[in-house]
Amino acid sequence: MRVRTPGGAWLLFIIVTLRMMEDSVLHAEVKEGDVLPPTIHKLMKGYNKYLRPFFDNGPVTVGMSLDIASIDTISEINMDYTATIFLRQRWTDERLCFNGNKSLSLDGRLVELLWVPDTFIVDSKKSFLHDITVENRLIRIFPNGTVLYALRITTTVACNMDLTKYPMDKQTCTLQLESWGYNVNDMMFYWTRGNESVSGLDTLQLAQYTLEDYYTSESEAVYETGNYPKLIFHFQLKRSILYFILETYVPSSLLVVLSWVSFWISQSSVPARICIGVTTVLTMTTLMMGARTSLPNANCFIKAIDVYLGICFSFIFGALIEYAVAHFCTLHQPNQANALMYGQEMQEREDEMNGIITAISSSKLRAKKHQVALATRGSTTESDPATESRPEPQGCCYKSLSLLKRALCFLNFCRVENPHYIDNYSRMSFPLSFIVINFLYWTYYLYL
Repeated sequence: MRVRTPGGAWLLFIIVTLRMMEDSVLHAEVKEGDVLPPTIHKLMKGYNKYLRPFFDNGPVTVGMSLDIASIDTISEINMDYTATIFLRQRWTDERLCFNGNKSLSLDGRLVELLWVPDTFIVDSKKSFLHDITVENRLIRIFPNGTVLYALRITTTVACNMDLTKYPMDKQTCTLQLESWGYNVNDMMFYWTRGNESVSGLDTLQLAQYTLEDYYTSESEAVYETGNYPKLIFHFQLKRSILYFILETYVPSSLLVVLSWVSFWISQSSVPARICIGVTTVLTMTTLMMGARTSLPNANCFIKAIDVYLGICFSFIFGALIEYAVAHFCTLHQPNQANALMYGQEMQEREDEMNGIITAISSSKLRAKKHQVALATRGSTTESDPATESRPEPQGCCYKSLSLLKRALCFLNFCRVENPHYIDNYSRMSFPLSFIVINFLYWTYYLYL
């Protein structure tokens, strides 16, 4: 007599459940086999997508090519660029060989059944695969087992920029492709056609740049975990300066020319000249602040546009200071009635100074002659003490008076006879200096 225990009932229930799950899995495999074409179903039979091709026979070789659809944004603030690319990868999987002379184009969703390279974009900040209306992926299998895998990707990649010559700069950016998990012993990368592996650049249109040059290279990425295959696409961009000439250089130069208008305005028109000077200074300050809005705030480099705006600001500020000097000299200039008296007074002071110096010189000469006469007599002990004590004070007074005369002559030379001459000199010196500095500036930043 058999006695059933509760444990036996639970065991029977588990066995029945497992049997039902196995039947459902087999049913799903049958459905999957019905959906797949016979050739693909035959290829997928026994295929393990978790093992790379040539698992025990050396590394698998992956050839790559790029088609640049667009470069949408190049940001100096974030130091990156955003590009949409078509990435095509080719490799040979001996497990996918089949009889025939035509390739098989599969639905992109079947890529989940195949092994694909673990390629990633180095220095990518964010990337996404386009999925409208379906994921933009292509799978094509050739009879010899070659697999073509294409993707449409939009990625934002970091690009270190040197903005020292901004906006006359040239930037070299890169797009680097590496394997994430397979080192050089498991996988090798190569460009399928060298520099011609990258296409689409001839028709590329950029807003502020022109593409000057590009080339490809192959390398290895060295990390702590090993050496990994790397492909690099280099491209050089030259900034179009016409926009900045119209936006910054021409307005700043016109502001400098506007500040020179005050040189032709009478010095008695104080409000007019002050208004022009202050307005141009404030406008130039606003222009300098606006020019820095599109640049990194933490960038420590002095850029070419900063140098030019600083030069323009210095000329505008110098024009304002020029009027302050001219107006000061006008207030302290002697009037016409006292001009002759002022000149005669300066002449009398100079003559008086010359007479004092001549008298001191004669007195000193007589003292020296007296000392010589006493020395010839041999009676140096009977010389007059007052006469001997005189030469030293005379020498000091002579030197002091000579220095005073030179100081008066220098002050007389620096004195402005007519303050209106300051404006006349400024009308020539300011434009000539600005032209010379512009010539040196453009020569240095464009050709050096």
